[in-house]
Amino acid sequence: MSIGHDFGGEYGADLSRFSMFDLFRMETEVQARVLTEGLLRSERACEPATLDAMMRAAHSTKGAAAIVGMEPVVRLTHAMEDAFIAARQEQLALGAGAIDVLLGAVDLTRQLAALPEAEAAGAGPLGARLEAALAALAALHGGEDEGADDQAPASRAVPVSVPVAAPAPAPLPDAPAPPAPAAALPPASGAGDELLALAGQARLQAGQLRPWIDALQRHKRQQRAVFTALEQLQEAIAAGGDPRLLELMRLVHERARPLRDSLRRVIADAEGHERQAQSIATRLVDEVRELHMGRFGDVLHGLPRMVRDLARSLGKEVRLELAGADTLVDRAVLVRLEAPLGQLLRNAVDHGMEPPAERTAAGKPRTGSIRLEARHRGGMLAIDIVDDGGGVDPERIRRAAIARGLAAPGFAQALSEAELMEFLFLPGFSLKEDANEISGRGVGLDVVREAVQAQNGTVRVESMPGRGFRTAITLPVTQSIVRALVVDVAGEAYALPIARVERVLRLPAGAVQTLSGRQYVEFEGGHLGLVAAGRVLDLGESGSGCDLAVVVIGSARQRYGLVVDALRGEQSLTVQPLEPVFGKLRDVAACALLDDGAPVLILDVPDMLLSIARLLDAGASLQPTQAQQAAQLAARRILVVDDSLTVREMQRKLLAAQGYRVDVALDGIDGWNSVRAGAYDLVITDIDMPRLDGIALLDRIRRDPRLERLPVMIVSYKDRPEDRARGLEAGADWYLAKGAFHDATLLDAVRDLIGAALPGAPA
Repeated sequence: MSIGHDFGGEYGADLSRFSMFDLFRMETEVQARVLTEGLLRSERACEPATLDAMMRAAHSTKGAAAIVGMEPVVRLTHAMEDAFIAARQEQLALGAGAIDVLLGAVDLTRQLAALPEAEAAGAGPLGARLEAALAALAALHGGEDEGADDQAPASRAVPVSVPVAAPAPAPLPDAPAPPAPAAALPPASGAGDELLALAGQARLQAGQLRPWIDALQRHKRQQRAVFTALEQLQEAIAAGGDPRLLELMRLVHERARPLRDSLRRVIADAEGHERQAQSIATRLVDEVRELHMGRFGDVLHGLPRMVRDLARSLGKEVRLELAGADTLVDRAVLVRLEAPLGQLLRNAVDHGMEPPAERTAAGKPRTGSIRLEARHRGGMLAIDIVDDGGGVDPERIRRAAIARGLAAPGFAQALSEAELMEFLFLPGFSLKEDANEISGRGVGLDVVREAVQAQNGTVRVESMPGRGFRTAITLPVTQSIVRALVVDVAGEAYALPIARVERVLRLPAGAVQTLSGRQYVEFEGGHLGLVAAGRVLDLGESGSGCDLAVVVIGSARQRYGLVVDALRGEQSLTVQPLEPVFGKLRDVAACALLDDGAPVLILDVPDMLLSIARLLDAGASLQPTQAQQAAQLAARRILVVDDSLTVREMQRKLLAAQGYRVDVALDGIDGWNSVRAGAYDLVITDIDMPRLDGIALLDRIRRDPRLERLPVMIVSYKDRPEDRARGLEAGADWYLAKGAFHDATLLDAVRDLIGAALPGAPA
């Protein structure tokens, strides 16, 4: 699709509505997640590939911070980069203490990025924490960390000498927040439930064709019996030799034969329709169930860190293993799952996991393990949380139930183990004698069950005393469908919800009139303003024909005619909401699949009305002038290759403002594919990028006979003389250090290499 290609597809191509600080914060959040996941992996096994990924993440964050003048983040990420380099050179061991320091630095990076733009140059209220963090990171290089801290007791789970390190978690509530009321959930969730019922009815109705076909088959058998009787009658008449009766029988056969052939065709057609209806209805049910689907992993990314920090605060060692992160789950379900899962994991760490010494004495690994797994089973979502801790002794539950007056002694003795486990779900029931800020107040599993049952799910627990504890959750999934008008714009399909479409018109091009620079047609006694859909969606202009296909949207005072290339017709579309990480894409509400399986964007009509109003206020017309088209084609074309979202967008905006046509690529492989497919006047590339770095990209360009003369500029934070020499020796035409980067410097270099944006214009 033409909308949605930037930063690995996470934010979409329309970034013009974001400020540079918005882009910086987006990139910081993504890179912080990479750093957090890498640090948690490194605590178990420090691998070169993980260190390289963390170095790139810190490097990209540093570069983005430098672009927006966020000096505190530059200093902090530079110090983190130094730590990763030291670890890569085996000069620093990433033990639990060092991981605490680095995780604390990641948290502080997030907080610094969230500061108001006016405080970008300084750390504001976080100044003291920043200096402490820098000191703690510097201390790692001096070897003051490691080893000794790894065996720290609970009171020293986080070193007091490192104030910036990730501290023990703040007091966590024992119970998750109660489930959000239905009104607080995405409205499409309820629609998805209703549509799931309708899809089931559609499948049921398709199944009703089978009895009708069976009835036709019975008629066919009866018809065959009648023809057999007629043949026997004809033989009897022939034996009698009556010519008149023979002629009558011949006429009966001739008139009955078409009926037999017609019934055969009707049955064949009916069976074909039945198969098709069953197939469509089944697909509909499957698609409806996938409405609002998202990755289960979208809920999980913060849980490993939570488990690790909580265990450290309790003097325990616990590792969370995740499985089934790609399992698709309804987004409304995902929203409700986070709190119950967090509560279950806190219970597992606090209740179930033994201290390292106790585990070692029992012959268990020193580090405890919790496995969180999600999968589809029987059309439901099955979630298992299994730990290898001490489990729950059923006899303790029996004694606690008797002591609390919940069961008479005789009755309690007769309860099975499964029945005893049900006491764990009672409000106020707890096996802990002393409550703390994490658990023991009797609030926990009862709220988990309440949250699960609110979604028509079930939860059950199973204990293996001395070996572990298992919680099994089963939940349903739902979906929704929208009826939409599908149109073609700039060679691609787009959909507008039928409820938002007032009329569809086909008008001769001669009907278009111009008034005060705006184009309109006469419609229902008034003027209907026209604008090309390609202009609204930033897709460029499409060719004009003799007739115009116009979709009338809006109402009353705000009604416009959206000119599209073609009308495909109506379709029922299964809505797939855009990932929340995209934020709100301008003019786009969601996405779906067409009947032929092709992807389509569903347009946000209220948002489009605002965009159209802005275009018409700016004097936009259906087609650009010939001079505009010629200038558009003649503008010099530049490809910017950089894995940093902030750097890419800054360079794109800067060059586009000077009239250059700018495309972007998010890494070396993407850049290589783009440069081979397009005709560019200049390539601007970074060096450090995943998959294919800038030097390797430059080498490929110079080896290609078609591209060997293409100007290439390197813009990199590596500003040492040897780095510059390496880039120029590889064939770069210009080497620009980001550390000394200024807008004018880049523009001057571009003009020196390829001239002004338009040929013949003064440079």
